[in-house]
Amino acid sequence: MSSQYPPPIFMRPGHCAGDLLEAPDWKIIREAEGFIDIDAHVPVQVLNPRQQLFGGFTGTYVDMVALYTIRTLFPARDDYWITTINMRIDYLDPVLGPRMRLQGELINKGRSTSLVSVTFLDEDGNKLVYALVTLRVIDKRQA
Repeated sequence: MSSQYPPPIFMRPGHCAGDLLEAPDWKIIREAEGFIDIDAHVPVQVLNPRQQLFGGFTGTYVDMVALYTIRTLFPARDDYWITTINMRIDYLDPVLGPRMRLQGELINKGRSTSLVSVTFLDEDGNKLVYALVTLRVIDKRQA
């Protein structure tokens, strides 16, 4: 990716969860097959009274990053659906922001289910959240 161009954004406006988390402002640092690295921020509307990411919103971040990670495996988005069938989140340290890194990595790809890890890192590279997500890919042509 050339430094003369801005990095690509994670998603366009118009997705209810994405708009709440202000995902159109996230920047993709690196994307490869089965991997995504995102520079994101913590919007004020998802903070708890201690000015930390409210734990209930963590799963929304995890789900969005895991889904995007699986999408890196497929050239076209019109042929399949992805559904989350399990999610485990370990809260290691509070997410304070204002910025964080979100990394999604394919751990295992099966015929219809895949395991993805999602890691939240602070600006110094410290792990804040670690999640494992099991997703199922459903071929629309066979559904």
